[in-house]
Amino acid sequence: MSSDSDSSSYGGDYKNFRQISRERLLHEMLRSAKTGDSKSTWKVLIMDKLTVKIMSYSCKMADITQEGVSLVEDIYRRRQPLPSMDAIYFIQPSKENVIMFMSDMAGKSHLYKKAFVFFSSPISRELVAHIRKDASVLPRIGALREMNLEYFAIDSQGFVTDNDRALEELFGDEENPRKGAACLNVMATRIATVFASLRVYHFFDN
Repeated sequence: MSSDSDSSSYGGDYKNFRQISRERLLHEMLRSAKTGDSKSTWKVLIMDKLTVKIMSYSCKMADITQEGVSLVEDIYRRRQPLPSMDAIYFIQPSKENVIMFMSDMAGKSHLYKKAFVFFSSPISRELVAHIRKDASVLPRIGALREMNLEYFAIDSQGFVTDNDRALEELFGDEENPRKGAACLNVMATRIATVFASLRVYHFFDN
């Protein structure tokens, strides 16, 4: 968990890496869900296992509550319907997560009034098309954005990508090119989200 007292001696404009991550989660994600046609004061925050860890490395529960979140839920746990409240989804852009989100919001017995969906990394065109096909879900989506924040800010200047088995999968005795390529793709995607948080885009111009 981060501390509100995170500070720096590098000058007033300097923000350390954990502060940058914290502000993106609180302001770009949670606070942005207060705008638009949403009138609900309190919201439900729904995450998967990875995004829970991402959030816990940068924010305290008090920070989240201050931004209007009254309840934090696991997307894979059975949840009580709260049709008068809006929900903020911070999830990985996996097929399983998209299916769960759409199941929550589809039909007449939808769990929440409106869904503000933020993906931790880029979502595939196929999954976006799948969401757009469901006419019952679309009117209930208040936001559908790529946060591009899929790393753990472990301190003021460091981060990890949560690939504990990277050495084994890349340099292990058992040669498995497919597994190694998948591992590299995950790490590359998560490092790219670090650049996005730091507003460093020119690395990808070529």
